[in-house]
Amino acid sequence: MDTPHGASSGESDRIAWLALRLVPDLGNRSVLRLINRFGSPRAVLDAEPKELATVEGLRGKAISALQRKEFLRHPETEWETLQRKGVKLLALNDPEYPSNLSAIPDPPAVLFVRGELQPRDLVAVAVVGSRAASPMGMIFTEKLSGELALNGVTIVSGFAVGIDSAAHRGAIKAGGRTIAVLGCGLDIDYPYGQGGLRDEIAASGALVTEFPLGTPPVAGHFPQRNRIISGLSLGVVVVEAAHRSGSLITARLALEQGREVFAVPGMAHHYRSVGPHRLLREGAKLVEGAEDVLEELRPLIRRSAAPPGEPDERETPVSGLEPDELQALRELDGNPRHIDEIARSTQWPVGKVMAVLSNLELKGVARQLPGKYFVHTWKQTCRKSK
Repeated sequence: MDTPHGASSGESDRIAWLALRLVPDLGNRSVLRLINRFGSPRAVLDAEPKELATVEGLRGKAISALQRKEFLRHPETEWETLQRKGVKLLALNDPEYPSNLSAIPDPPAVLFVRGELQPRDLVAVAVVGSRAASPMGMIFTEKLSGELALNGVTIVSGFAVGIDSAAHRGAIKAGGRTIAVLGCGLDIDYPYGQGGLRDEIAASGALVTEFPLGTPPVAGHFPQRNRIISGLSLGVVVVEAAHRSGSLITARLALEQGREVFAVPGMAHHYRSVGPHRLLREGAKLVEGAEDVLEELRPLIRRSAAPPGEPDERETPVSGLEPDELQALRELDGNPRHIDEIARSTQWPVGKVMAVLSNLELKGVARQLPGKYFVHTWKQTCRKSK
């Protein structure tokens, strides 16, 4: 694919990512396999058919479309449409791509974003539940989400009617941040009539999706969406959920991704209580208020920098460590880093990373936080010279 006239290098790369997302019959997992095999979206687009055929699981129709440069819509034209509509495209290799999400086994190769994702959204909790929510469930959800937002937690949910919408509203009313994950294109009015809330979310956080503009909200998209909801979050709170519920899928995905699972108990034998009660029996943490969630996440909520003249934290050297321990420790700072990020940076197997970090924990110079995040603890407090 030729570089568009006048496009910068960064813009050209994003258009190449967009082009892959617009190839018919090419799913996200296939895109990830192709990137892993060829190294970049442009290299994928320039690959020969015989090279593409060596990629496991790639459909013949997708190979043919890549060879013929067939797209659902012309990538350069689609890029211009995104710019006109105020939609940002984040590729998996972008620095702004959410680090929580990049750590899951099958992160979206591309995210379409309306609004803004920020570094502080690392400390995020998903609050999900039934579309047919009870009035009490809606009130509780708004209160819970508002209190979490007041404590610096970003609220993630799926923008559905019921519990999801109450979660978003609670965060917004508290002046906090919220992220809505859609199972359709950002330009699709679904759920119908939620335009006001959609605009408020974009102003207070972001609406995100892995689906290009114009993608309808078909049933199969929502399980895919759910892995993004849990992937953006450090934990998932299920408020109300029936026996067969997308919220339970989100909770299962959270467990697979190494995230915390919380559940709010309900009335015995009521159909909306079946899902949370099952999760509680399986070991989910019981939630009666925001403090039950915060006590798990508080170590991850970053403190603001000390004001001038106040104590400042400075790093101090550590002695008596093995070479591997020193290398792993150099990967840590005061901001939480996921074990998968450390593995990629050190090019070590995850098992080795876990073993070395466990040794550092025993030596008192590192600490594991919920969701397999790590920070160093080797700091001393000293005063700035006056």
